[in-house]
Formats: sequence, structure tokens, C-alpha cells
Amino acid sequence: MLSLLGANWSNFLLGFWNTILCSLISLFFSLIVGSGFAILETVPSKFWRGVAKVYVQIFLNIPLLVVTMVFYLVLPTYTPLKLTGFQAGTIGLSIYSSAFIAETVRSGIQSVGTGQMEGARSNGMTYWQAMRYVILPQAFRIVIPSLGNQFVNLIKNSSILAFVAGFDLMYQGDIVASNTFQTIPSYVLVSLFYLVLTLPLSYYMQYLEKKGV
Repeated sequence: MLSLLGANWSNFLLGFWNTILCSLISLFFSLIVGSGFAILETVPSKFWRGVAKVYVQIFLNIPLLVVTMVFYLVLPTYTPLKLTGFQAGTIGLSIYSSAFIAETVRSGIQSVGTGQMEGARSNGMTYWQAMRYVILPQAFRIVIPSLGNQFVNLIKNSSILAFVAGFDLMYQGDIVASNTFQTIPSYVLVSLFYLVLTLPLSYYMQYLEKKGV
């Protein structure tokens, strides 16, 4: 297996880098979008709660592959927008993950006592100021373990790029397996690369949970 890794190091390194890049970009945007829709799900306005609910339910119940294929195949067919496999996969993963993050953050917001919002408002804060400075910091502390699980799932779900020629780890593993006919060793190496990414994150989230951050 070491000889296979040495002979195909450039393939695995490229796939590893693209997986990291896709995961980081998707993590950034899904956290922002998901948190935004989580807040909208808890605002007083029925209209905006409804909009957020529709968004979240749509992407909670559509497979990631379908979401990705919309950006990779459907949009280029009916619009001038042309996306690479990496771009389509990253956008699809960001939108898909944002729905799960929205539900996670929403549960954290609703876990904060209603008296916190009422107290902040009685001290002169606007609704959005209270949400930003009082509610969200507490909510994120509550949902750190759940967010950690979502982030790990996001990294694993980045393998969707393999279906759209996104040059990620799984895609490169497919190429190496096809060229060398060493299918099992190739995918074992891919699994080890994924573990390098996911295990430290899992342990770090456990550390934060025990620390009570």
C-alpha cells in the first residue's frame, strides 16, 4: 500500500487539497447561511419564519446528489451559467449543509430561556442586538457538539465531488484504482486521508464539549 501511495502521491495530494478546500468553503458559507435561516425561523414575523421553514425543509429532504446535479447539469442547460465540477459540488454541499446547520442552530436558539430575550429588550436592546449579543453566543455554546457532527458530515459529504469530476479524494481514488487495478488498497488510502481530516475535528469538538466552551 505504501508503494501505491508513493507512486500516486500527486493524485492523492491533489485530491486531499481539493477536499480540504471544498470543505472549508462549504463550512464557511453553510454556517453563515444556516445561521441566518435559523434566526429567521425564530423571528416574530410569520412571513420570514415561513420562508425559512420552506428553505430548510426543501434541502433537508432532497438528496445532496440532486442538489449538486442541479448546479452541474440543469443550470448550464437553461442559463448562461457554466460551473466546473468543483464549483457545482461546493455550492451544492454548502446549500445542503446549511439546512442541517439551520436546524441545529435553531434548536440552540430555542434552548435559551425566553427571559434572556425579554431582559435584553427591557434594557433597551433591539431584537437584532439582543439576538447578536445575548442569544446567539449562548445558543452556539449549547450546540457545539451537534455542529461538530455536522462539520464532520460535511467533510465526508464532500465526496459528492467525485460524481461531477471535482478532483477530490474520492475522485482521485477512483482514478488510481482504475489505473492500477488495486481497488481495495486505493480506497483504504482514501479512507485514511479522510480520517486525517475528521478524527482531529471530532476529538477537538469532544474537548470543547468537556471544557464547556
